[in-house]
Amino acid sequence: MFGAALKILQNQWKSYRHRFVPWVVLNLSKNEKTLRQVRERSEDKLVPDEEVSQSLLQLFGVLLRSHGAAHGELRPYQTRFLGQSLSEEDPCGVVSVCGDYEDDAMLQSLGFCLDRKPSSLPFAGTGVFVAKGRVPKGATVAMYPGTVYQFYEPILLQSIRNPFVFRCIDGVLIDGNDRGLSKLVFKSCSGRDRIGPFMMSDSSWLTSRPQNPLAVGQYVNNCSYEAPANVCYQEYDVPDNFPIQLRQYLPNVNYSHDAQRPVRCVVLVSLRDIEAGEELLSNYYTIVH
Repeated sequence: MFGAALKILQNQWKSYRHRFVPWVVLNLSKNEKTLRQVRERSEDKLVPDEEVSQSLLQLFGVLLRSHGAAHGELRPYQTRFLGQSLSEEDPCGVVSVCGDYEDDAMLQSLGFCLDRKPSSLPFAGTGVFVAKGRVPKGATVAMYPGTVYQFYEPILLQSIRNPFVFRCIDGVLIDGNDRGLSKLVFKSCSGRDRIGPFMMSDSSWLTSRPQNPLAVGQYVNNCSYEAPANVCYQEYDVPDNFPIQLRQYLPNVNYSHDAQRPVRCVVLVSLRDIEAGEELLSNYYTIVH
């Protein structure tokens, strides 16, 4: 009995230790090859925010067009709400014809699509792979979904036995857990922020079939000595002029309703060209000198 209890404690410690600051500090020197280091906070951005916005607008525009009948029923109400006609043309000039429209839209607009399956790393659980196409260096390849918490907002209960809490450089936290209390909080906040017929965030990432195929960043595994990182995290605040009809694909929502605060997203950007069949691997820790 004692052995079984000890094994349970060991497994829980393995899940929690990466968020226990003293353990992280003591073990940083042992994992230098798996660390990403920058000299200033501004150097955390591999590509300009404008390029991230362009990639998201390109994909979201095709997704909006590809949804077909469901959006066709909503379009008249959206048009009246905006007081202007939404364009009937695809922003990217592409129309999805594949039944699996999310992957098809991603492949046509970005040149690649992703798949979740068992990781190539031992004991790493689920991983994210490039299923088709090719990811060029500097591309926005995934998004880290979840509820966004400022450093002073309550997240203690949600963080218990939760390995999906992402900490930004400025202390902002993103809870990417798709189960339990975390799931309930996200769905509640997402419904709260709705403006007329427009959803301001996408809660479908909580299911096995997210309508935004980029919203799988929480499943990207940490690199190893043998398998170096091919993507990195980059903080991205959604600009005020981001089209209201495309915000329904953003997989993030603020915990507290604050119209003056932009929604924080974290995207994963490719560090090199990534071919089909390769697993996406990141650096879980960024050291700012």
